[in-house]
Amino acid sequence: MEANQFREFGKAMIDYTAEYLENIRDRRVVPTVEPGYLRPLIPDSAPDKPEKWEDVLKDVERVIMPGVTHWHSPRFHAYFPTANSYPAIVADILSGAIACIGFSWIASPACTELEVVMLDWLGKALGLPEEFLASSGGKGGGVIQGTASEATLVALLGAKAKAIAKAKKDYPQMKESEIIDKLVGYTSSQSHSSVERAGLLGGVKLRSIQPDESNRLRGEAVEKAIKEDREAGLIPFYCVATLGTTSSCTFDRLDEIGPVCNGNNVWLHVDAAYAGSAFICPEFRYLMKGIERADSFNFNPHKWLLVNFDCSAMWLKDPSWLVNAFNVDPLYLQHAQQGSAPDYRHWQIPLGRRFRSLKLWFVLRLYGIETLQAHIRKHIALAHYFEKLMRTDHRFEITEEVIMGLVCFRLVGPNETNEVLLKKINGRGLIHLVPSKIRDTYFLRLAICSRYTEERDIDVSWKEVKEAADEVLSEIKQ
Repeated sequence: MEANQFREFGKAMIDYTAEYLENIRDRRVVPTVEPGYLRPLIPDSAPDKPEKWEDVLKDVERVIMPGVTHWHSPRFHAYFPTANSYPAIVADILSGAIACIGFSWIASPACTELEVVMLDWLGKALGLPEEFLASSGGKGGGVIQGTASEATLVALLGAKAKAIAKAKKDYPQMKESEIIDKLVGYTSSQSHSSVERAGLLGGVKLRSIQPDESNRLRGEAVEKAIKEDREAGLIPFYCVATLGTTSSCTFDRLDEIGPVCNGNNVWLHVDAAYAGSAFICPEFRYLMKGIERADSFNFNPHKWLLVNFDCSAMWLKDPSWLVNAFNVDPLYLQHAQQGSAPDYRHWQIPLGRRFRSLKLWFVLRLYGIETLQAHIRKHIALAHYFEKLMRTDHRFEITEEVIMGLVCFRLVGPNETNEVLLKKINGRGLIHLVPSKIRDTYFLRLAICSRYTEERDIDVSWKEVKEAADEVLSEIKQ
């Protein structure tokens, strides 16, 4: 493909993309295809001769769209949002055009330096303590990971390296393998499954602690677990606190957990994957009270801050533990400016990395903080609007406090009735929800996901939920 064809194809795809997003409300949220639907729609082998781009574009609608779940539909309420915006799409085009692999400063200085500055911009917008910012002049700084799961694992590996170094000084007679076998970390039973997975990948024990009756991990529970493990000869080294859990968007008591971790030399990682975006609004920063006690903090702009996947922002007070832990420095990756700027290959699991900070730069400039704040506030207001509608119907109950853009609800009655209700709602095809379960209570989650969602869409979703409930309860009576 030559430049003139690229211009034509690119312009046509931009038109298609805008048309798709602006009219996404008209598409069924979840496809009706069965597994294996796609293979019969395309040839068995790749073509020998080039095809026309016009034919490829036609096949997007014929082959791809029938199997797409439309996450940006205003009637998609499952999981949590995945962000999307025109500035971020354009930034991805530029990133793809530059196509650098920014593993070190010299590999593409702009790729590294823009990321350093954008993480400072973003950290300031959230109100993070200065110790996390590169501009503070201290050790701290930020990095873009692919996902919050990666950030959790990276923090664990940094904490592990720090704990091993300390234990070698304290117990010089112990082998490193013996030290690793004694390491133990902590998290809530309500933490994301990626925390447990980080423990498996990191080769250490992670202890799941029961939260309080409001599903918040408390400092007292963490302190008790640390004391028990020390008495059992183990080495506590890592703790994950969640601000906005996946099941119910609950906030662990960071202000209580922080002093416990600091006092016991335990690395505290804060996972705010979804809810962290809301901290650009000053009125929600009370939810991260105690953040100054954390060693690392992470949230996903690609969930709720209009930055396309993948862009997971992570800050560390002392990245040297990662750099030292991950430092493999063959001659072909070395350069004369080492040490004067971050080489982000030492801050992450993979070597390669894309020019993802362009998305932050474009979004922050073309929206501005005030517009992003308005976006967050609108979603939260829509969640409260759905909550208000639901409270008018005595058949339903709200199971968790509505703080962000998530409403957890159920029909009053047994779990089985709510399982049938979910199948009925999703089977009708107009909206899409997913369930969760806490302490044997099954409930449904309605998340405000799309930047296109308006009150009229919430009215439609509420109507769907009510009508599905009517059908379920009528069938039970029969």
